Amino acid sequence: MLDKVLHDFLIIWATIDPIGTMALFAGLTATLSAKERRKTAYETIIYAALILVGAIVIGQLLLGAMGISLISFQVAGGVILFLFGLQMIFSDGTSAKTGEPLHNISVFPLAIPATASPGAILAVILITDNNVYTIQEQMITTATMLAVLIVTLVLLLFSGGIIRLIGNGGASLLTRVMGMILAALSVEFIMEALGIEKWVGTVS
Repeated sequence: MLDKVLHDFLIIWATIDPIGTMALFAGLTATLSAKERRKTAYETIIYAALILVGAIVIGQLLLGAMGISLISFQVAGGVILFLFGLQMIFSDGTSAKTGEPLHNISVFPLAIPATASPGAILAVILITDNNVYTIQEQMITTATMLAVLIVTLVLLLFSGGIIRLIGNGGASLLTRVMGMILAALSVEFIMEALGIEKWVGTVS
């Protein structure tokens, strides 16, 4: 069980990317007051939690209704997560980071796609497979996901001071390290779906 908790934590941490979200949050809320920044931080995490919990509860049911097998979804998800990891590794930080002034930035881009990223949505569906994991295990995974979101909230609330402490270079380095971990975990997803992991274990 401890191995699964650690495995799930690493996947969820890498796909949510609290460091990258913190950097984005710091940039988007630089002109807001302290009160507005706190409100935006709380709203961001609440919206992201609703999206990810929803994906855990009904994500696999929707796939079943559309006739998509979880194995197919796992392979596709692994490929997408791999590309997502590569994007984190090779990102030059020049992508658009500003929101339009007439919409709630806590919804877009902070809650989705920054926090509840496509990679995170795919990941939580895959690691709560109804055919593999019990309700208790899925609840533990959900709790792990909420724990990562709480850590993300803390980082958002202290984003200004943390960015000043580690600098943009430190934030960029941590984001790339998590991208490498995510890329490796995505390969594990694909190998597991195709049964390659078992075949390698048998050969060795």
